[in-house]
Amino acid sequence: MKSLIKVSNINTNNDVISIREAISNNEGVIACEVNMLKKEVSIVYDDRSITIEDITNSIEEKGYSVI
Repeated sequence: MKSLIKVSNINTNNDVISIREAISNNEGVIACEVNMLKKEVSIVYDDRSITIEDITNSIEEKGYSVI
């Protein structure tokens, strides 16, 4: 499954690293790409292992605002 998540407060390279780490710590995530300019996170994941809500929660737990 592939999803695109909008995150309103990606502003620095540290934000990109933090979000990437938060997502990749989840089992079932195959790949992720964080685009700071578009404020988007593109994720490829196995929807039998993890839901998009779980991924969204892991981003929000780091203090980021998912739109």
